This record gives sequence, C-alpha cells and structure tokens, in this order.
Amino acid sequence: MNRLSLVIQREYITRVRKKSFIILTLLMPALMAALSFVPLWLSTLNDGNIKNVAVIDNTGMYAPLLQSTDAYQFQSITGSEQPNPESRLGKDLFAILQITGDLNENPRAVSLTSQKQAPQALQSIIEETLSEKVTQQKLDELSLSGSVDKEAITQVRSIVEEGSRVFLRTLRLDSGGDVSESSTELATIIGMLFTVLIYMFILMYGSMVMQAVLEEKKSRIVEVMVSSVKPVNLMVGKIVGIGLVGITQLVIWGLLMGLFFSGLSFFIVSPGQVETMPAEMGNFDMEGILNTIMTVNWLEIGFYFILFFIGGYILYASIFAMFASAVDSDEDTSQFMTPVMLIIIFAFFAGFYSVNNPDGPLAFWTSLIPFSSPIVMMVRIPFGIPLWEKLLSIVLLYGTFILISILAAKIYRVGILMYGKKPSIKEMIKWVRYK
Repeated sequence: MNRLSLVIQREYITRVRKKSFIILTLLMPALMAALSFVPLWLSTLNDGNIKNVAVIDNTGMYAPLLQSTDAYQFQSITGSEQPNPESRLGKDLFAILQITGDLNENPRAVSLTSQKQAPQALQSIIEETLSEKVTQQKLDELSLSGSVDKEAITQVRSIVEEGSRVFLRTLRLDSGGDVSESSTELATIIGMLFTVLIYMFILMYGSMVMQAVLEEKKSRIVEVMVSSVKPVNLMVGKIVGIGLVGITQLVIWGLLMGLFFSGLSFFIVSPGQVETMPAEMGNFDMEGILNTIMTVNWLEIGFYFILFFIGGYILYASIFAMFASAVDSDEDTSQFMTPVMLIIIFAFFAGFYSVNNPDGPLAFWTSLIPFSSPIVMMVRIPFGIPLWEKLLSIVLLYGTFILISILAAKIYRVGILMYGKKPSIKEMIKWVRYK
C-alpha cells in the first residue's frame, strides 16, 4: 500500500508542479470564455467596406423602405437608367435586388443576385422590411373593404407595430412544498456547461493516462518500475494520481467561480451602484439574473458532477491504460481507441440532444448506460430528476468501472512487458485468463 501511495504522489506532484498546469488552471476559465464569446463578437464586425446593393423596384412601393446600414448601402435605380446592371457586380455593386411585382399578390416576385453567396444579415434586412410592408398592405386592403370597422383596423395596426411578448415565470416545487424561482434557460446553460466539462476532462485526463503508459513502455522505464511495484499498483497509482490532478483543477475553478459571483453580487447590491451603472446595462435585470443563479442548488450539482466525473474518468482511463499497455506506439492505439472515441462522441451528442427533452427515451436510457451516463446525466440533473434514477445510474456506473478496472489490470500486467507485437482483441482476452 505504501508503494501505491508513492506512485500516486509521483504522478500527482510531477504534474501539479508544472508551470503549464498552473498557467492553464488560472487562465483556462478566461480562455474558455474568450473562445466562446470572441468569435461571436468578431462575427458581428464587418470588413469596413460598405457594400452597395442596387434596388430595381418596378412597383415603386418597396425601394424607399430599404434603409442603408453601416454595412449595406441601398441604391434605387431603374432599368432604363442601368440597362445592364449585372455587369457591375463584383465591381461597384455587391448585389442587385429586383422586385418585379406586387409582393402582396405574388410573394415570390423578388430576387437577389450577387457574385458571392448573399450573407444572412443582408437577407434578413430585406425580408423583414418587405414583410412588414406586405403586412401593412393587407391591413390597408382590409380597411378599404369596409367589412371591418376602421377603429378595429387601427387597433390591429397598432398591435402589429408595437408587437407583444409574454414573459413566462417558471417556478419549481420542491419535495418540502416550497416554491422557488427557476429558469429553463439557466438550467440548459448549466447542463451543457457541465456536460462539456466532463466530456473534456474524460478525454483530456484519459488521454494523459494513455500517454503516460505509452511513454514509460517505449522508454523501458516500466521494466525497472515493475521490479519494485506490482503492475496493478502501477496502473492504479497512475490513474488515481492523474485523476487527483483533474479534481484539483476543478476545485480551483470552483473557487474562482465562487469568488467571481460573490464579487458580482457585491457590486450589484451595493448602495449607489444602480445609479452608476452604464446605460446599456439598464436593459438587463442583473439583480434578477443573479438571484436566479443563486437559487440553483450548486451543492447538489457539484456533488453529482464529482461522482460522475470520478466514475466516468476511472472507467475510460482504465480502458485507455489497458490498450496503451498492449501496444508499442501511438499509431497502434488507433485500432483500439477508435471504437472508444466513437462511444464518447455518441454520449456527447446524446447529451446535447437531450437538452430539449431531458425526460425523453434518449436522455433516460443513455443516462443509465455506464459508458454514456457521466456525460448525459449532467444535462438532466439541473432540470430535476427522481433520486432513484441518479442512484441507479451511479450504481451501474461504479459497478461497471470496477469490473472494467479488474479486466484492465489483468491485461495491463501482461501487456506492459510485451514488445514487438500488436495483439488482437482475442489475444488480450487470453491475457485475462492468465494466473
């Protein structure tokens, strides 16, 4: 047992002391936020050039409605003024919008021609503007028909212009009979965040176990190590040590997130802060959003996340270590790792599609299957599921990883000292039977 603890300490300390671990642990939250929001922000920027769009409107009703923006300049022309406007495409014209008839009678009497595929932003501007005009035309026709009172038409027109939106409050009734504010959007974000985290950590730290085993086997260091440590203890120590590195990183991230929200809460609720907030933030109920975040049972989510992370990590790390011990190079691992990677990717997509229906058959069964439950279950937990489903999923997961770990240990003790041959699955099964 003492030698096992030495292996765990070696695997843990050598990785935690690395500068790369410290830097990534501190900067990863900011890096992940940047990777998520910077591309979104950059997608809203234009290239700085105003694109000219020629509008040929045979009816004369629609061209004046198209307002130029920072990215697109609409220019109304007639066919007599420009007999061949297509020749200007790619030069001083980006696109040509042609309206050949009354869109109220023929909604398809409009086309947009360009050398390049028209951007979605330009299509949206045109479609929204023309659709609003057609709606007004229909209301005008109804008003002129005399079959509807003019005052009613005015009211309808006002409703269409102002629009209406219902804000639905969602509440949750807990087992104690208490009702609290909830948010489906927040539950979705939390579920997807923890799903991506557990998916990323299983892949990252599982692959780290595989690389560690391969490096020691290729360098023949393992031959020296097994002379003083049993191969099984070596595998278990490697898996546990690297897993503790992952848990350490998660704990640090949790503390940083807690400090961030605590600081944000202090900033929002401090006297005088509301008056000094920027005008742009006035459109958001920041205090309401923060209160909704605080109503989430973070302790429960964190507890189950750790349980499913440990179970999923040990399950896949055992498989990675088992296959890495049986081969001599990174290239040879593809034969065994491809099916495993497909299972992990399937679990991720199952979790992704389960967000819209967390109680559906896909979500239910994949959250019980041990090879997908660590990823899928984290999507369902924020929505609230029965305790028996969580417990059954954990029992199946931990029972499976114990069984897989035993099989992996038996293959590891033989494969770690085998060189020069890439074994088949059939041969690896024989290794399990060796005494």
